[in-house]
Amino acid sequence: MTTRRIEPRLRPTADVARTISYTPDLDGDADPGEIVWTWVAYEDDPDQGKDRPVLVVGRDANAETADDVLGLMLSSKDHHRDDANWLAIGTGTWDSQNRPSFVRLDRVLVVDADGIRREGAILDRKRFDAIAVELRARYGWR
Repeated sequence: MTTRRIEPRLRPTADVARTISYTPDLDGDADPGEIVWTWVAYEDDPDQGKDRPVLVVGRDANAETADDVLGLMLSSKDHHRDDANWLAIGTGTWDSQNRPSFVRLDRVLVVDADGIRREGAILDRKRFDAIAVELRARYGWR
């Protein structure tokens, strides 16, 4: 049996603006506030990519797409520190090397729920709320 790779779609954050709430529950489903892992294509070469951590900020259920997960990409690359599109969130169990992480705010990954590889961690409420404040102020989320 061949495993089908389900590729996330990248969308501008304002295009998918919605109400954001913190509802993590390590029950096997990707919930807002959880960090999950999924395959993400490189922007400069969509044929290449890697498995990476993604912060779930919402879900999008509609007739066309089954149940999609909305997520923000995480990175441990220090060059994001001075980039206004990235917010420092510190360290967490999602990174096995305990490196400081950054979350990308200007692009949302829309991931088919079947494309989520595993749950990695729960981001604490304080850090999640700081991200929610930015999404509301910059991109019209509620």
